[in-house]
Amino acid sequence: MTNYRVAVIGGTGPQGKGLGYRFAKGGHDVVIGSRAAEKAEVVAEEVRGRLGEGAGAVTGAANADAVAECDVVLLAVPYDGHDELVASLPLAGKTVISCVNPLAFDKRGAHGRVINGGEGSAAESAQELAPEATVVGAFHNVSAVGLWAEDEFLDEDVIVVGDVVEAKQVAMELAASVTGNVGIDGGKLRLARQLEPFTAVLISINRKYKAHSGLRITGLGAAH
Repeated sequence: MTNYRVAVIGGTGPQGKGLGYRFAKGGHDVVIGSRAAEKAEVVAEEVRGRLGEGAGAVTGAANADAVAECDVVLLAVPYDGHDELVASLPLAGKTVISCVNPLAFDKRGAHGRVINGGEGSAAESAQELAPEATVVGAFHNVSAVGLWAEDEFLDEDVIVVGDVVEAKQVAMELAASVTGNVGIDGGKLRLARQLEPFTAVLISINRKYKAHSGLRITGLGAAH
């Protein structure tokens, strides 16, 4: 396994903070990104306080500085304001992992937003906005509560989608820090159109059963 240096954009939110914690726990170096460097450093200190021996380094920085320091960038930001933020970041040449879920909520609960008339997703939007980066989609369906919990690993699988095998491999290796298993290659980037809104189904399940559910892919045997 390679040790990566990962910029977590949106690292002060629950999903970003949880994934940053898990990556660092797995030995990767993490730079928590935020609009304000001071806020990022506060969260970085919180993450460092939970880590034991063998963990990676965790620091905080303003978003653009965090990206500049790393070869791998995780986008863990709300969909509102996503395009403007992505367009402002120096992402050229980076492997970009999007776990952004374009969701909406009404009286009937959570549901997926329709992006580009059903022909797009947050991950595809990021790729269009940063054409010199390589974008993959992953970690969409992982619970922020589970990420920050004390369990050694989460009992679920991480599905990774993208158009470049080498970039998917990066996210699949990082998934091992979260679940204890390498992530699953789910196919092309356009399948983020299915993965992103599926989170709304898990939210509905969690509400019904008062749980923190995840996805498990069966039938792969020794291939996984």
